[in-house]
Amino acid sequence: MTAGRAGRTARLAALVVFAAAMGWLEGVVVVYIRGLLGVARPAPLPQGDEVMRRFATLPWLLGTEQSREIATIVMLAALAWLGGDRFRSRAGAFLVAFGVWDIVYYVALFAMLRWPTSLASVDVLFLIPPHPWWSQPVWVPIAISSVMIVLGTRMFLRPHQARTASPP
Repeated sequence: MTAGRAGRTARLAALVVFAAAMGWLEGVVVVYIRGLLGVARPAPLPQGDEVMRRFATLPWLLGTEQSREIATIVMLAALAWLGGDRFRSRAGAFLVAFGVWDIVYYVALFAMLRWPTSLASVDVLFLIPPHPWWSQPVWVPIAISSVMIVLGTRMFLRPHQARTASPP
């Protein structure tokens, strides 16, 4: 392994550790949100219109939650920017960080709430914008995140190849 590859591998490991901690923290926040919404553990989160009705009981909560979602994406993007040195490695870092964050989020929810009870459990993935198609079985984001981690790792660790002019 070259020094360059060793350095990229160490940066990738640091990205993974940060993203895992961030995923755990996200799980903690959602435990609090579930408490505010009156969702007893390990009950599934209400879906679709019911979620929005529960959010309406605390009018400040939807905007707060949406701003948290935006802040999460901004933090992952900033982490990727710091972790990579070129567009390709930064995009790879973002994919890895997002994937690890999302999977650890579900691990945290299971550890704290014993939810999701299965990969078929339905979750509300995002609230930006609120829409019924954001409700999906947990296996969907887990599968997407797994692909993101594999693809992102390849993008991040692949050495930069200088562009050279092809011979005439």
